[in-house]
Amino acid sequence: MIDLRSDTLTRPTPAMRAAIAAAEVGDDVFGEDPTVRRLEEQSADLLGKEAALFVPSGTMGNQLGVRVHCNAGDEFLCEAECHILNQEQAASAQFFGVYGRAVSAEGHLLTVGHLEDKIRPDDVHYARTRLVCLENTQNRGGGRILPFGEAEKISAWAAACGLARHLDGARLFNAAVALGGDPRATARAIAAPFDSVSVCFSKGLGAPVGSAIVGSRDLVRRAHRWRKMVGGGMRQSGVVAAAALHALEHHVDRLADDHVLAKRLASGLAGLPGLAVERPQSNIVFADLKSERAPGLLAHLQSRGVLATGLHRLRFVTHLDVDADGVDRALAAMREYLN
Repeated sequence: MIDLRSDTLTRPTPAMRAAIAAAEVGDDVFGEDPTVRRLEEQSADLLGKEAALFVPSGTMGNQLGVRVHCNAGDEFLCEAECHILNQEQAASAQFFGVYGRAVSAEGHLLTVGHLEDKIRPDDVHYARTRLVCLENTQNRGGGRILPFGEAEKISAWAAACGLARHLDGARLFNAAVALGGDPRATARAIAAPFDSVSVCFSKGLGAPVGSAIVGSRDLVRRAHRWRKMVGGGMRQSGVVAAAALHALEHHVDRLADDHVLAKRLASGLAGLPGLAVERPQSNIVFADLKSERAPGLLAHLQSRGVLATGLHRLRFVTHLDVDADGVDRALAAMREYLN
């Protein structure tokens, strides 16, 4: 089966399984898991921050990022299609009484111009604007990369206005690889303008579970307390931290292979009847299908051993469990149906 639904569907490689089996562990709630400590130190160093906190999921990393900057009755500004707002069950409102204020932007990439008139006045009628949340790469924007210059401009504007900055960097390493140069240096540059950054190990990096939030030591100390409250304190979690460490050490550079395959897929889809394909910047391909035959497409693909998501707006994601032959099989199935 060629599974193009998401890069969360990867399976641990044999080398990653060996790292899991060999992991040295302890009780992380007591701060005694050496593998978790190594992962946190390496994550913080890689992204140029003082400290990091290992968390079970990207959603938890983002929600801790919101909570350490906001209190009940506060709001954060974010793009209308961002993950924090759309795919995390409004957790900031459920848990913390913090409101996410949606700001629409073409291509789902915010600029200072979208934000500069959105800060609430200091008035008892309004929520307090406290935080700007950005996303890189932008999931619903087809894996688009937030430009360096715009992130720096937004950060400088937000700092001048007294607003904190959080980056949902679930696919930050995809952005770093796509931008070229040394991906580790680029990842650090991407993270630099932000007070807190969440990164995911279980997407393109291929670990089975886990994310991290990085920032100052004080920020991570406060996030640690909130992690315990929301149920994120894990015990012998070195077994999963070992997989994340292996991913950081061995799976960053290979993200370039996923980007090449995404371009191969997009090129093959281009020109198929009724299909408008967006050129990918990383490992996500969106294609709009304007055809009355759209409802039957996913079932056809599955019958040919290919899984994807969407209906009139199709989404394909390349990852380490997909190779060139798999992409070609998916293209053959698409051609068979649409031609």
